Amino acid sequence: MTHCLIEHEWAAVVGLEIHAQISSKSKLFSGSQVHFAAPPNSLVSFFDASLPGTLPVLNRRCVEAAVMTGLALNCRINKKSLFDRKHYFYADLPAGYQITQQRLPIAVNGSLVYSFCAGKNRSQVINKTARVKQIQLEQDSGKSLHDDLRSQTLIDLNRAGVGLLEVVLEPDMSCGEEAATAVRELQLILQALGTSQANMAEGQLRVDANISVHHPGEPLGVRTEVKNLNSARFLAKAIDYEIQRQINELENGGEILNETRSFDSKLGCTIPMRDKEGKQDYRFMPEPNLPPLLLYDTESLPAGADPQQVIDIDRIREQLPELPSVTREKLVQQYGMLPEHSFTLLNEVGLLEFFQNVMKETRAEPKKVTSWVLNTLLGFLKQQNLAVSESPVTPSALAELLNLLDRKAISSSAAKQVFEELWRNEGKTPAQIVSEKKLELMQDQEALEQLCHAVMEGHPQVVMDVKKGNPRAINKLIGLVRKATLSRADPTVIKEILEKKLAS
Repeated sequence: MTHCLIEHEWAAVVGLEIHAQISSKSKLFSGSQVHFAAPPNSLVSFFDASLPGTLPVLNRRCVEAAVMTGLALNCRINKKSLFDRKHYFYADLPAGYQITQQRLPIAVNGSLVYSFCAGKNRSQVINKTARVKQIQLEQDSGKSLHDDLRSQTLIDLNRAGVGLLEVVLEPDMSCGEEAATAVRELQLILQALGTSQANMAEGQLRVDANISVHHPGEPLGVRTEVKNLNSARFLAKAIDYEIQRQINELENGGEILNETRSFDSKLGCTIPMRDKEGKQDYRFMPEPNLPPLLLYDTESLPAGADPQQVIDIDRIREQLPELPSVTREKLVQQYGMLPEHSFTLLNEVGLLEFFQNVMKETRAEPKKVTSWVLNTLLGFLKQQNLAVSESPVTPSALAELLNLLDRKAISSSAAKQVFEELWRNEGKTPAQIVSEKKLELMQDQEALEQLCHAVMEGHPQVVMDVKKGNPRAINKLIGLVRKATLSRADPTVIKEILEKKLAS
């Protein structure tokens, strides 16, 4: 079971606001394209720049993404939702307000089930649930780039107006590990749905954490908000640091301020940004340029309605793909895989597809394939900081290598040599490498028997030790035979021959 290591007399409460960039070719209310690496201010429409007279036009794709995400998170989809203006004044928000859904969001009252591997060998799966308060559509802001040398701030509006899903999780978590695991699970769900690429490194998934501590049985404490956490690891560290900071502050007679903080990843601590509530009045008001967003289901769909002009909730429900939790269960059942291995396959982008492609082309046992993919392949990828898609070893090449191993054409140690050669990416197949390096196992039974006989003749004392019951002595004989064959003999076969000869 997971343990949130917090002092017994204190309890921590953590809620999350997660902003996921919607996978869409254009922005939420304009036709401008969405592209992460585009030159600054090259993807900005008149509406994005807030020129007078421009009006918002709602992107259908973004609405469908919000509905699909809501359904996957067990939410109630509101058939009528409203848009609001949230006012604040930053240079990267040219309109002076953000269009969001404060009064009546598109989806409410859902749940996110996330899982931990626990137990002695991490073979036990513990499920936890975080309630989803709401999912709302809103615009992203632009980027402010601060140039301290020139004492100026540069503005890039490429991101301004990009569609976001804000997923609000109720304060049902109690430590950094739980929060990070919940975010990783949401990330996998969004990627499976195709509603967001959810790449935290590219800012497509950003998290704000609300944190407070209190004595069990007493009212909740004053909360602080840690903003703009852009990796699951930093999220966990920031939350755990902030929990301990608040406990220390209260135990030393201080008080917790209701403030906004940021996380300094280099120092590993949170630092104050600005006071939060009481001073921040967003002046919410209905968005006058957008009518209510109306959705339908099969029962309420108007007769003769043009499918292109309406959004059918039930139709989107039918298109829901398999969710990560179901995929993990299938992996465990189909391949006899350990639960923690199923988590790793899904958590590493592209690794599950790689594994499945190997399985299609090999006769090796799933357990062996899992070991090679998770230990050998993933180890090499991590060592060189490569993505699965950048692997020099293809699924076909690994499958061929495992087939050679399965039919005992090569030994395990030789297979590792072949893998290292494949990793160098010189365009050779496993069979070619085995042939060139002379790594084939000896298949000539008679020759092996003669070698075993010669080794026994040359080492009578070791033979005597075996016969006296020393279990390690036979391993020495096996090693001597393998040395004589340049490691091209199967140790299992050698052992069988030696045992037969020693018994006679």
